Amino acid sequence: MKILKLNEISPVADPVLREYEYSAAVSDPDGIILRSFSMHGYDFSDNLLAVARAGAGVNNIPVEECTKQGIVVFNTPGANANAVKELVLCELFLGGRKIIEGANWVQTLGSEENLSKRIEQGKSKFSGSEIFGKALGVIGLGAIGTAVANAATGLGMKVVGYDPYFSVKNALLLDSRVHIVPSLEELYALSDFITLHLPFTEETRNLIGSAALSACKQGVVLINNARGELVDSEALLESVACGKVARYLTDFPDPRFLGKENIICVPHLGASTPEAEDNCALMAAKQLADYLENGNIANSVNYPAMSMPRRSVCRVCVHHKNVKEILSKILSAVSSRGINIAHMQDLSKGDYAYLLLDLDERPNVECADALRAIPGVIRVRVL
Repeated sequence: MKILKLNEISPVADPVLREYEYSAAVSDPDGIILRSFSMHGYDFSDNLLAVARAGAGVNNIPVEECTKQGIVVFNTPGANANAVKELVLCELFLGGRKIIEGANWVQTLGSEENLSKRIEQGKSKFSGSEIFGKALGVIGLGAIGTAVANAATGLGMKVVGYDPYFSVKNALLLDSRVHIVPSLEELYALSDFITLHLPFTEETRNLIGSAALSACKQGVVLINNARGELVDSEALLESVACGKVARYLTDFPDPRFLGKENIICVPHLGASTPEAEDNCALMAAKQLADYLENGNIANSVNYPAMSMPRRSVCRVCVHHKNVKEILSKILSAVSSRGINIAHMQDLSKGDYAYLLLDLDERPNVECADALRAIPGVIRVRVL
């Protein structure tokens, strides 16, 4: 099997993929691993089975098109959580105090005589406030949001969180002192600082717009290391200009923000640490290899999570539409040929589903073709 690298990937992935033809030069790959490369408009071959993103966001991948073709799209949630969490903590301090502005001002003093006196005279314009005792609103309590909430609680902040899709796993990890609120409006009203940790979709586009900003406290500090499109740039600029938003710190610079007072743009450094890149690469490689070799799916954004140990002679993997009676047709196509089904799992995710069949004997070509001919079946692999 062949795996194509569309970006430079940490070498920690190499041992996991040593059995594959793995490079940036392979053609007609079975799998693709990438970071920021844009696949929109990419020509998918019939052989492509999976795409693994070494990172959390998948906006650079045409997920819907992949789903229709039975191509599994993986991401690596949580692998870069600590790196992003540390950047958010840094931005909390920068949001409360004018540290960057003060440091830049000192650099302009050059070899000025009586430097200490000049600094003492001028430092008052860079004063700020402490974060201890302030309220932090965390929107989105996934791996990163939960880590931020816990760390901020440890720093003495009063943390409120909102996430309508809060998972049991992250609930167990969340500090018990974090107060979960039922609505964004309540979070806006309570928070001195707000940090965003949710995915960008059409539903979340411009989530922080005029209405949301109006509902916030006067002088709120807003931090956005999730996606630039979550914030309405024009509404944000107006809110900063009038002081409604005291500071905006973002890892997604917008040309309109450059040079604006009280807006700090970071050059997309959230996951830019060697530790995060290693974690993401290793996780992506393991998920990709397990799928190609065993049909198991973990952390897919378009197909359901599914994993079964290999105990039978053969495994058949079927991607299919989530429609009535299709499962019975698939099972009949196998059992009618006298093949015993030892184990099976079938799960759906929206309009699509995935089936694993462990069989006591290997189906012949005729059986596999019969499965592919069933209306609604997208892809069949025999392992």
